[in-house]
Amino acid sequence: MEIASLLSPRIVIPSAPRLVALLLAELARQQPDLRRIDQLLGTDPALTTRVLQAANASFFKLTGQVHCVSQALALLRLGQVQTMVTSAASLTSYRSVPGLALPQYWAYSRDCAKVARSLAGLVRQNQQAAFTAGLIHAVGVLAMRTAMPQALSLDSDAGPLEPKRERLERGAFGFCYTQASAWLAQQWHFPKVIVDALQYQFAPFDNDVFEPLAGVIHLAAWRSRARHANLSQNKMAVTFPSAVAEVLGLDIDLVLQQDPIDWSAQVPGRPLIEPPVK
Repeated sequence: MEIASLLSPRIVIPSAPRLVALLLAELARQQPDLRRIDQLLGTDPALTTRVLQAANASFFKLTGQVHCVSQALALLRLGQVQTMVTSAASLTSYRSVPGLALPQYWAYSRDCAKVARSLAGLVRQNQQAAFTAGLIHAVGVLAMRTAMPQALSLDSDAGPLEPKRERLERGAFGFCYTQASAWLAQQWHFPKVIVDALQYQFAPFDNDVFEPLAGVIHLAAWRSRARHANLSQNKMAVTFPSAVAEVLGLDIDLVLQQDPIDWSAQVPGRPLIEPPVK
């Protein structure tokens, strides 16, 4: 199967309603706080992709050069941003994605972005690109579940963001959600460093590929999965991608230290797969 024949770059990515409401309130102020707008936009995969698409468009002659929301805001007018946010608010009917609990998807994406930014700093990679790549690394999940009903058939074997999901999708379709994320980023004219990080995140150093930022995203995704799965310390030690970490000069302790989460106080959350409606 070919990604281009199955997916569309015009995918509708849902935004968190509370975040959209906060953004609209800020944008409606007489003197909006640009830093606050940057912070809010940068925690939403949907709005991040929209502002980056606009900033990387040919109009600004910076195609493939805008890595993050703060750079995009330096180019876009607030009126353009407000239009995007208003549009996101009007798409509430699209907030349902088959078999995926969106609040957990949003939280997982934000966690991955934060850890990716911290890890990128440790290994001297572009932290802005790492944050963006971490935030949108799983948009392919939404694209596949929306456009490919056959993707749902794999849920009985692995949830949409479980570690073995990539291998199952590759076996069934010839590509996985991480590659779908890379394809979308390429269609949106995102910087090559972000596209490559997404393309190789599943196996960063296989087949003679050496893409450090892909390794960063790989480790950040593991970190986020471990948190949301409420893994014990023993389980984390067993599942830790040590081969990827070793190439980057990292170890499990360094990776676990990159955010303020108290692992000893974790409580189980809702599953990433929602139960079927009876």
